Amino acid sequence: MGIKTKFKQFFELDDETIELDEHQEQDLYMEEEEEQEQTRAARKQSKQNVVSLQSVQKNSRVVLVEPRVYAEAQDIADHVKNRKSVVMNLQRIPQDQARRIVDFLSGTVYAVGGDIQKLGPETFLCTPDNVEISGNITDEIYE
Repeated sequence: MGIKTKFKQFFELDDETIELDEHQEQDLYMEEEEEQEQTRAARKQSKQNVVSLQSVQKNSRVVLVEPRVYAEAQDIADHVKNRKSVVMNLQRIPQDQARRIVDFLSGTVYAVGGDIQKLGPETFLCTPDNVEISGNITDEIYE
């Protein structure tokens, strides 16, 4: 007998009172818990069927940039925020500005959950969270 049926029986009786013993109360409680668990399982199943539109991409883009002034750092960060990978060559910019750009982009990449990796002496790869970097390039090759 379901919980709805028991409630129906309880409320359809006029002035009669029903006293439930401990075993009946426990059964009623167990049925209620079972229904709640089924509801939770159904909700969980429906959440697993939902796919985020941001996670579905037709193609990935890699943007190659060679900034000449620090002001271009924001444009590079916008590419990363738009879920594009960026390969950045810092050979044509003064060293102090190059460090500032790398610092700025490190914050941006951290905010989007991505990664930044040094590919060469003045070359960096910035990726958003939908791109995983594997492997390692050692500095010994470039020295």
